[in-house]
Amino acid sequence: MLKQRTIKKVVNATGVGVHSGSRVKLTLRPAEPNTGIVFHRVDTPEVLDFPAVADGVGDTRMASVLQNGAYRVSTVEHLMSALAGLGIDNIHIDVDAEEIPIMDGSASTFVYLLKDAGIVEQNAPKRFIRVKKVVEVSEGEGEQRKWARLEPYEGFALAFSIDFRHPAIDSTANFAEIDFAKDSYVDQIARARTFGFANEVEMLRGIGLARGGSLDNAIVLDEYRILNAEGLRYDDEFVKHKILDAIGDLYLIGHPLLARYVACKSGHGLNNKLARALLAQEDAYEIVTFEDEVGIHQAEAISRDWRLV
Repeated sequence: MLKQRTIKKVVNATGVGVHSGSRVKLTLRPAEPNTGIVFHRVDTPEVLDFPAVADGVGDTRMASVLQNGAYRVSTVEHLMSALAGLGIDNIHIDVDAEEIPIMDGSASTFVYLLKDAGIVEQNAPKRFIRVKKVVEVSEGEGEQRKWARLEPYEGFALAFSIDFRHPAIDSTANFAEIDFAKDSYVDQIARARTFGFANEVEMLRGIGLARGGSLDNAIVLDEYRILNAEGLRYDDEFVKHKILDAIGDLYLIGHPLLARYVACKSGHGLNNKLARALLAQEDAYEIVTFEDEVGIHQAEAISRDWRLV
């Protein structure tokens, strides 16, 4: 049987919110089978729960933001991406501020935390959402058109195209594809950092965003070049970060996907729109499990990183 997973022990980390600029304490705790991924605000008068589900997303400006009334948990996508990459189904995530800490701007710190906590299988079948027909969403027209779609696929693969028309970005690859069955999320995606433009910082801070952004947690570009002295971690780090984000945004569907995701210039808003469009079409997907020996071989066909560590 291909089983659900959680972590073995509680782990903690502290950092800063990239948009709020606030110091944040993060605690990851094991959860029972079929709990799912649940964020908790522990700094509120009463602890508030934020299940990691697509229709719980209330804002997608520069991040995926879970909403519960007037309260938020922002910038969940990098942690969600790490959870998807390591195949974790059930976990409690406590946070004492409105935003998940940005750490180094990638998912690698979260991967390290999860591996440090240890990963344990649970006595319940892992549930997948298998896409049965193409679902596509788009925005804009002509050269401004952005789109994303999910296609039937026996595994999980992602292909992404970007077009920023910036000399430093254009000098790197504008397209990348990863197939979890043969490519390593941990090695090839997890270290890709978020990026931004120096000339947009003041505007973003004026609307309450990017207050904690720095060269320590993002790739920063001026009009012509990368300002980080160490350069890039991958030759195609920009487009790979967009894939990292998409993995996290899509995991808000509620279960791992059996599908191929293909997108051009997509972002958090369009990814969430795609997740909701899939769930709104009952004939477009089915929930499946692998409860016999076939499940072991299916795991190998889905992700090479789903090993107990």
